[in-house]
Amino acid sequence: MVFGIMSSQQQHEMDESVNASSGVNGKRGRKPGRNSNKNGEHKGDMKAKLERSRQSARECRARKKLRYQYLEELVTHRERSVLVLRRELDQYRQWCSDMDEGKMPEGIERLVEEVRRERDLQIQMNQLNAASNTPRPPTRSDEADMIESPS
Repeated sequence: MVFGIMSSQQQHEMDESVNASSGVNGKRGRKPGRNSNKNGEHKGDMKAKLERSRQSARECRARKKLRYQYLEELVTHRERSVLVLRRELDQYRQWCSDMDEGKMPEGIERLVEEVRRERDLQIQMNQLNAASNTPRPPTRSDEADMIESPS
């Protein structure tokens, strides 16, 4: 196999074609001297850019503050819920210990009655739903509607 040797002229031409296709000296990014704005216009742009940045920072801080307030309220609400459930659990424990001693705890009859009412209400709702879901036999007016409007 024979390898050709490039002359220095051919090597230089090849380097120039690579540099021309990839930009100035093969560098990437912003090109120096490409900014059409000079001193006066550039300073005005910088002031506007700094003001936009400050405004964006103010808005970001405000959003952050609101987010933390929301989370604090959420935590407070959950802590209250936990306290309510702990009290309820303590009450049930007390009732269990009273029943173990053979005593009828205060308030348990009311709770049992509420559970019975809720169960009866649920049964009635299920019966109503079952009755409304069963197909009813067609009446004469339904048959007349079927004949007049074919589907």
